[in-house]
Amino acid sequence: MNDKLGTQKAEVEQLQEKFNTQFENIANKILEEKSKKFTDQNKVNLDQIITPLRERIKDFEEKVDKTYKAESDERITLKAEIKNLVDLNKQISQEANNLARAMKGDNKFQGNWGEIILEKILERSGLIKDQEYKTQVNSSDEEGKRILPDVVIYLPDEKHIIIDSKVSLVAYESYVNSTTEENSLISIKNHIESIKSHIRNLSEKNYQNSSSFNSPDFVLLFVPIESSFGVAIQADQELFNYAWERKVVIVSPSTLLATLRTIASVWKQERQNKNALEIARQGGALFNKFVSFLEDLEKIDKGIKATAIAYDNAKKKLEGHGSLISRAENIRKLGAKATKAIPETFLTTDDTEIALD
Repeated sequence: MNDKLGTQKAEVEQLQEKFNTQFENIANKILEEKSKKFTDQNKVNLDQIITPLRERIKDFEEKVDKTYKAESDERITLKAEIKNLVDLNKQISQEANNLARAMKGDNKFQGNWGEIILEKILERSGLIKDQEYKTQVNSSDEEGKRILPDVVIYLPDEKHIIIDSKVSLVAYESYVNSTTEENSLISIKNHIESIKSHIRNLSEKNYQNSSSFNSPDFVLLFVPIESSFGVAIQADQELFNYAWERKVVIVSPSTLLATLRTIASVWKQERQNKNALEIARQGGALFNKFVSFLEDLEKIDKGIKATAIAYDNAKKKLEGHGSLISRAENIRKLGAKATKAIPETFLTTDDTEIALD
């Protein structure tokens, strides 16, 4: 009988020790898995939020720096550009005088030379070829007739300004080389009449009424020789009005340069406005991302609090009368052989003073 009781007691002790070990392993595993899962999930969530936010902030800073650097560089080079325009005007005038005699009597050659001068001015204007201006634009008028303006300037809002180059050289050269006042008066009169003829011919083309162009109610008549333009205006102060009545505006190299530089400045401002809109758009997107980041932080905070509540609930199951700790302690007091003891921080007065039934 004593042997049988001894055997049973050993089996009970063995079972109690196995239960104690399994319980401890299960409790530790649950707490470890919950803690690891929560930590890993928080790290993933934070990386998913912070990494795009950091990249967006970097892109935003680079966009702002690039915009203001470009504006600063343009201010620095403005003085040099003005000097280049002055030098260009002197070069054009000199070339005009050198070519004057060679072009007399050859209207085709005169026209080509005028277009070359116009092209040089366009190249120095700051406008971008084939984007902000085009040459020899093939189109048609309202009657279907082919029209071919020398230059079309493109403005914001899909508007256009048309430029045609006209050279009046023969009478002007005669005026410059006149040796008598009588010849001088005749030559200047012929020179003015030549310009008026160009004005009438350009007006009759009605470029501004073509459906292909969204042009103001006038076109620009380019006179490539500055001095030729000057003497005509000085001799006939009504020449501007004569042209304006026919929806034509006369421009010389210097006045055309000023006009084109103004248009280039308009395009520059247009690009800056687009950059400002893009910065505002990206700033709004960045703000929205930041708000989302705060919302996710709020979710994480709620998750931490929920985890804390779950932890407290799990801990309560280990504490108090009839808890898992109490039962485990009872098993030890029944005689279970154990090499470890439950930490005192988990034990309560009820656990230490519990009576065995």
